Amino acid sequence: MPDPHLLLIFVVIVLALTFDFINGFHDTANAIATSISTKALRPRTAIVLASVMNFVGAMTFTGVAKTIGGKIADPLSLSNGLVIVLAALLAASAWNLITWYYGLPSSSSHALIGSLTGAVIAAAGFSAVNFHGFINILKALVFSPILAVGVGFTIMTLIKLVFRNAVPHRINRRFRMLQVFTAAFQAFSHGTNDAQKTMGIITFALVAGGFQSSLHVPFWVKLSAALAMALGTSVGGWRIIKTVGTRIIKLEPGSGFSADLSSALVILGATLLKLPVSTTHVISSSVIGVGTARRFSTVKWGTAQKIVLAWVVTLPVTAVLAGLSYGLCAGIGRLAAVF
Repeated sequence: MPDPHLLLIFVVIVLALTFDFINGFHDTANAIATSISTKALRPRTAIVLASVMNFVGAMTFTGVAKTIGGKIADPLSLSNGLVIVLAALLAASAWNLITWYYGLPSSSSHALIGSLTGAVIAAAGFSAVNFHGFINILKALVFSPILAVGVGFTIMTLIKLVFRNAVPHRINRRFRMLQVFTAAFQAFSHGTNDAQKTMGIITFALVAGGFQSSLHVPFWVKLSAALAMALGTSVGGWRIIKTVGTRIIKLEPGSGFSADLSSALVILGATLLKLPVSTTHVISSSVIGVGTARRFSTVKWGTAQKIVLAWVVTLPVTAVLAGLSYGLCAGIGRLAAVF
């Protein structure tokens, strides 16, 4: 008979990397949507660039992984930690697929954090949640999109002032060239933050299952998470690209450059502070900030409302889904033990 713990950790790792792959084509689409919509990059070129830069970014940092692995709950104190992670991944992956299908740029970060919190509560009660760490993560999730709106507005306003007398044809060509670099920068920053969440959840599972005693992220975890995200990126997320690239505002090269740069700066800043943020909402908020700077009426506020709605509901919905998922997984486990 195979060791049940080994079998369960194998399933958890496969699910975590599957989540990372889904995250690649779900969230990374945001990183290249602006450069595709302004024709700065051809779709296939943009996807290859984003895949490579996501991989590089994912291999560069581990601070966010340790935050996910240890700040929401202590994996050493949970008696059923592997089942908790399994339930969280099932709930987060289901929500990602639902929102991807409907082309809604919801947050994989919100989904994963909400699911892990909900599964911990279902398994061990509210007292098992480290609310100090959870509130700090929640603050980062809430304030980063607001900051992105402000940075996007500021950068676009400065560009309008500096280039107000420029010939449109010439300046558009230059900004398209610059967008190649900002698209790469944005994909890199995405990898530094989003891929680490999968690293963190796998590390959480390894500690909870007794396979290691610290939150150190093994090299094989970093490499496998980076590869899974890069492969997911290579598939592309065309529904999300369409929403971010065309349905918030009509992007031009200058505004696309501003949105790319502002969101990349906010995401990388959060990574340096070891805070997980929603790259989806940071990028979408940057686009809104840029659109507001151009002209308030250019923003398609109906789409913006849907994005905000997804932002608000993802955490509680995934927490409930994870709680139900934990109950189902635990029930199946007890049934299997009987037979």
